[in-house]
Amino acid sequence: MLRFVAGRLTESLVVLVVMSFVIYGLIGLMPGDPIDEMIAANPNLTSADVARLKTLHGLDKPLLERYGNWLAAAAQGDFGFSRIHARPAIDVLVPHLGNTLVLMSAAIVLSLVIALPLGVFAAWKPNSAFDYGVNLFCFAGISVPPFWLALLAIILFSVKLGWLPAGGMETIGGTDGGTADKLLHMVLPVSVLALLTAGGFIRFIRASMIQVLRQDFIRTARAKGVGPARLLMGHALRNAVLPFITVIALSFGSLFSGALITETMFSWLGVGKMIFDSVLGNDFNLALVGLLFATLMTLVGNILADVAYAWVDPRISAARESMQS
Repeated sequence: MLRFVAGRLTESLVVLVVMSFVIYGLIGLMPGDPIDEMIAANPNLTSADVARLKTLHGLDKPLLERYGNWLAAAAQGDFGFSRIHARPAIDVLVPHLGNTLVLMSAAIVLSLVIALPLGVFAAWKPNSAFDYGVNLFCFAGISVPPFWLALLAIILFSVKLGWLPAGGMETIGGTDGGTADKLLHMVLPVSVLALLTAGGFIRFIRASMIQVLRQDFIRTARAKGVGPARLLMGHALRNAVLPFITVIALSFGSLFSGALITETMFSWLGVGKMIFDSVLGNDFNLALVGLLFATLMTLVGNILADVAYAWVDPRISAARESMQS
């Protein structure tokens, strides 16, 4: 198992380096650069000043040479300086990462609370009225655009009813500003993310449960008199959850960057909104760090999925060890 994890870590490192080159190249090919922003802000800059600034920031060198210099600095923990925030890019990333982690964790937990019982009972009674209702909810959750659902939630619960704040992370100028106030601001973005994610989760759980419930060992358990609750939770769900682990692992990485629309709509200062603002502001270093971190989270999620496979079903770990030996 340790050898397998070490091999996956090595593969992930190679993928991360390749992705860093791809992202760096795409950002470098974007029209404009930080110096162009400085020229637009200060028309008194001369061509000599522009040339000096490009040399100072290394923008006068070929793309491959600039990437090599950046990679060497990144290997030492220096990911560049954020032009917008006037701070090291990694220092800007950390607080945004914490905000996204809180939002993402709450959304995944809530989506699982919704998806697991609905998916299991829909599979237990397929083609029933309850199953049709759950499928309709799934298709709605998958099809609804995130920005439209966010706008609808803001109009209904903030503008019309006035129950919840429309955006932000805390009340500006309020007297509370504590945990209760922050939790209140989390309700809408977490609910929107959870509803958008739960539809896909329910479909995967339902399909996997239906396939498992048709297996011979389920029929044997029924013949022995195993009750419905124990049959579903103790026998079927444990085997049906294996392919679903991959779905959760991929969601773990995609939510870090995929929550961009939700974070922007609700002014939640997370990684997604940070990437969006840095791209619009030509803050290359910050955009590169944010995109690379989203890639890293996807790779970490895949490794955790493999480890979870072995934990849920020890036969997978034994098969890998026999193949490696």
